[in-house]
Amino acid sequence: MLIRSGKIQFLFWTAFFSVVLYLWIVAVGLQTFVLPDEKPMVLPQNVIMLMFVLYILLAVSALAGTIISTMINNKFYIKFFGSIMLVGLATLLAAKGMFG
Repeated sequence: MLIRSGKIQFLFWTAFFSVVLYLWIVAVGLQTFVLPDEKPMVLPQNVIMLMFVLYILLAVSALAGTIISTMINNKFYIKFFGSIMLVGLATLLAAKGMFG
């Protein structure tokens, strides 16, 4: 069994949960705003609050991963978390542009 350092394990699990959080955001957004049978009359506040919390968790995990990967100078994870932050911001801006 290959033993990795604690920092690399932290980066791996942070990357894993960042991807899971992003997929969760996309799935909730698609189910609520894009794919429903009929357009909701009022915006569902609980779904908006869930997406807000998920975006905050995604930002915190991506920022933590970026800081740790920069501290240990791991190029792969620096690029990975940078791209996660860019994709998350682009998704946030696209959703804000479509739904006001």
